[in-house]
Amino acid sequence: MSPKQHRGEVTAEQLLDAALRVYAESGEQGLTVNAVTRASGVSMGSLYHHFGSLDGLVNALLMRWLERLLGEMVAAVEHADSARAGVGALVRMYLAFVQEHREVGLLLHSSRADQLGMRQARMLRDAQEARLTPLTAWVSGHVERGEVAPLPLSVLESLILGPVIGVSRRWLTLGDVDLDEAARVLPDRIWRSIRADPG
Repeated sequence: MSPKQHRGEVTAEQLLDAALRVYAESGEQGLTVNAVTRASGVSMGSLYHHFGSLDGLVNALLMRWLERLLGEMVAAVEHADSARAGVGALVRMYLAFVQEHREVGLLLHSSRADQLGMRQARMLRDAQEARLTPLTAWVSGHVERGEVAPLPLSVLESLILGPVIGVSRRWLTLGDVDLDEAARVLPDRIWRSIRADPG
């Protein structure tokens, strides 16, 4: 990598880090080009050069953290010796991630992230295919082995992640959920909803 390319990567990282700090301190309304350039010490021209717009910067920030979250989700299920253990590991990992990275959780569960997901769902799925494929393979493998109910993968994804995302949003916005208690209770409840034998 040339020195110029390295400087470009460092500048992009400075802008991404600053955007997250500004978002954490000032929320979506405070996330402006001027606020990010002030917080990063990087010029407005550099922001536009690297990301094209504020939306481009925020989308890059979302993708950066979504990739990290998906990577941790894959690691959680890959080390589990059964479908039930994998569900438990996934739930605990997700809630711990949100608790540890509250500002990231706010961004990933924000209306802006929802809007991006609705507008560019196919592109996001394609961009994260390398991360999603191991999760899909993990679920499919347990369906084939008869541990998990033979439901469409989209339904299984909703049954597994829906409650976890709902609890995370509530903790992030209202703060009236005990995430440690949720980590104890949710795995078994979710497992009951997807296991092959409902008895």
